[in-house]
Amino acid sequence: MTIIGPNGAGKTTLFRVLLGVIPPNTGSIYKKPNLRIGYLPQKITVDPILPLSVNRMMNLTGNFSNRQIENVLDETGVLSLKNKPVYQLSGGEFQRVMLARTLLINPELLVLDEPVQGVDYMGESELYKLIGNLRNKHGCGVLMVSHDLHVVMASTDRVLCLNRHVCCEGEPEDVSQHPEYLRLFGLDSGSALAVYSHHHDHTHQLSGTLREDSQ
Repeated sequence: MTIIGPNGAGKTTLFRVLLGVIPPNTGSIYKKPNLRIGYLPQKITVDPILPLSVNRMMNLTGNFSNRQIENVLDETGVLSLKNKPVYQLSGGEFQRVMLARTLLINPELLVLDEPVQGVDYMGESELYKLIGNLRNKHGCGVLMVSHDLHVVMASTDRVLCLNRHVCCEGEPEDVSQHPEYLRLFGLDSGSALAVYSHHHDHTHQLSGTLREDSQ
């Protein structure tokens, strides 16, 4: 499920309530007991003065074996960056490292707050594709915030449109035609955002350049 909405709609606040970081003012939260949640926050700043390598960052919230760390870094395509200083990572590399951290606990649910933030256009599609592959491989649910309406409508199962309240919710095809969705994003029935599926016949490296073996 992907949550969409304008800035200030309450998307990140909703995530924090669901995660138990802040209590709800009203209502109740029901979760499966001992639910394993992998969380990728919206923004993390790492001071370049801090001598923090990717490998050390992976162990900040737990004591994981070298094999566990290498396995998840390999899954997200950044194993070669294991000993690289975190502050030297590109936006796409950093997000893949952060995504790898969420996999260390073998999550049942991935909570991803704008996972492509800081990633260039060429890398966004690859990262969304990776998230879909991880969901299929691990059999976990994905709850995600995104501003990329085209990708959201093409790759998610359900959409929740939020603007300090639930404007509409359902399958992408239904939400894309809902009056509240059209009003919120300044569209009309004649210019509704098309729902389409985009298929790559090639893959990109983390830098965004085309892989030689896929040309």
